[in-house]
Amino acid sequence: MIIVYTTFPDWESAEKVVKTLLKERLIACANLREHRAFYWWEGKIEEDKEVGAILKTREDLWEELKERIKELHPYDVPAIIRIDVDDVNEDYLKWLIEETKK
Repeated sequence: MIIVYTTFPDWESAEKVVKTLLKERLIACANLREHRAFYWWEGKIEEDKEVGAILKTREDLWEELKERIKELHPYDVPAIIRIDVDDVNEDYLKWLIEETKK
C-alpha cells in the first residue's frame, strides 16, 4: 500500500479528479481537506486556499496513477507525492486490494 498526496485549487477540481480515479479503480479511497497554502511561484511567495488530497492505493499502481493524475490535474506543476506505508492493518489492506484495479 502507498499513499499519494496532491493538492487542487478548489473543491470542484478535486472531486472531479478523485471520482475519476475511483471509477478507474486506480485508488480505493481519498480524503479531501481544505487548507491554506504558501509557496514560491514565478519568483514570489503566493498564498492561496487549496484542497489537499490523500489518495490510498496499491504500490503496483503508482506509475499509472501518477501519469493519470498528471493528465487530469488543472495545475501546470502539480505535486504528486508518494508516501510508502510501512505497516497497515490486514483488514484495511485486504479491502484496498479488492477495491483497486484487478
